[in-house]
Amino acid sequence: MQQRRNTHQRQLVLEAVQGRCDHPTADDIYLEVRARDQRISRATVYRNLHLLAEDGQITSVRVPGGERFDRRRDDHTHVVCRVCGAVADAPLPYLDELDEDAARATGYEVTSHEILFEGICPTCQKSLRDQASDEGHEARGA
Repeated sequence: MQQRRNTHQRQLVLEAVQGRCDHPTADDIYLEVRARDQRISRATVYRNLHLLAEDGQITSVRVPGGERFDRRRDDHTHVVCRVCGAVADAPLPYLDELDEDAARATGYEVTSHEILFEGICPTCQKSLRDQASDEGHEARGA
C-alpha cells in the first residue's frame, strides 16, 4: 500500500464519512464537506473517497445504482432498500467458511466476500401499507 500525504481535503472527507452512520453517497459527502470548505470540488471529494477506501480507512459499498461509503472497516454485510435506496448494516456474523467453500468450488484463492441483501426498509413498508390502505378507502368510497 502506497503511503499518501494526508491533505486537508482528504481529512475533511474522512471526518465527514466517520461522522455518519447512514452509508452516505459521494454526493452526500461532497455537500457536507463543501459546507466546511467552499473551495473543494466534487472531483476532489470523489477522488479522496476512493483513495480512503483503497487505503482501508473507509469501506466502499457497491449497491444497485451506485456506491455508498461506510465508516466501518470490518467485514460485515449490508441490506439495501429496493424502494428508497437506504443502506443499513445487517447484524449478521461474517462467515469465513464461505470463503473456503468458494475457493474449493472455483479454484480461486478467496480472501474475502461481500454480501448485500435487498428488501424493503421499515419506513417504505409503512408507506406502502398506508398507500394501499388509502387506495382501499377510496375504492370503497370512504
